[in-house]
Amino acid sequence: MVDPKKAYDSVIEQVRKRISGKEEVLKLMFISLVANGHALLEGVPGVAKTTMAKAMADAVQADFGRVQGTSDLEFKDIVGYTFIDSNHQIQVKKGPIFTNMLLIDELNRAPQRTASALLEALEERQVTLGDSTIPLKQPFIAFATQNPLNVEGTIPIPKVLADRFLMRIEVGYPSVEEEIDMLKIKERPVEANVERVLSISDILEMQRMVSEIKVSEEILKYITNVVNQTRVDIHVVMGGSPRAEISFMQAGKARAMIEGRKEVSMDDIKKLARPILSHRIVVRSTGGIGVNGIIDGIIATT
Repeated sequence: MVDPKKAYDSVIEQVRKRISGKEEVLKLMFISLVANGHALLEGVPGVAKTTMAKAMADAVQADFGRVQGTSDLEFKDIVGYTFIDSNHQIQVKKGPIFTNMLLIDELNRAPQRTASALLEALEERQVTLGDSTIPLKQPFIAFATQNPLNVEGTIPIPKVLADRFLMRIEVGYPSVEEEIDMLKIKERPVEANVERVLSISDILEMQRMVSEIKVSEEILKYITNVVNQTRVDIHVVMGGSPRAEISFMQAGKARAMIEGRKEVSMDDIKKLARPILSHRIVVRSTGGIGVNGIIDGIIATT
């Protein structure tokens, strides 16, 4: 049986060959993977969002696909299309979404109509092409990067789509020490080889093991109280849905598991509050408080 803590450590060791720092970001990405959830990676261009996703995929023995978000990206560029061959038979040309791990680079540069077409795939792990409904591979995890909305050419992704992502992970600028380490990594004449240390069966096994992690009545009440506070806060226009509560529970279980624990703690929920809630709630003009400030205030008073 796979040891989740050792599996996590081994993956991070491999990713370290290409990435300096970003401990919390990488941890949240791995949590998404074993919680069977998708993740949004948000940060300015050049902070290694794509590199992290690719390095983590390389450490896992899984198929990997990539889509570049552009203003003219179409649904067929992601999912594929049907066509009639020379024998007048309907054939299916599958797109890059038919993979285990999909990287959607700069999702918020894609047209909203195209981005919304991902809903079925993200929620139900299947796509509809013509008259056929085709299941995606197992596991299927999407990492989507997005730039802050003040970057040229970006548009907000629909909230209904954002809600399908388990969490939103902020990727900030590196520290001076991390930047020095990054330059040393880039200075190497040959890019370090990331070894595949996990198999598909390992990932599926860990996803199954997440369901065995216990959540006490106290933690369940705390989760519902936190999400309910987002619905009554005067600065919030739209609060978290029941899907946010489910995401808290699943991510909390995954976090406890990779830390070698059998039960979700209060600290797990507090540490996951920003990633779970920040892309789900809509706030009013808050005089500079921002969505994270509102979430921090809810956690501090709940």
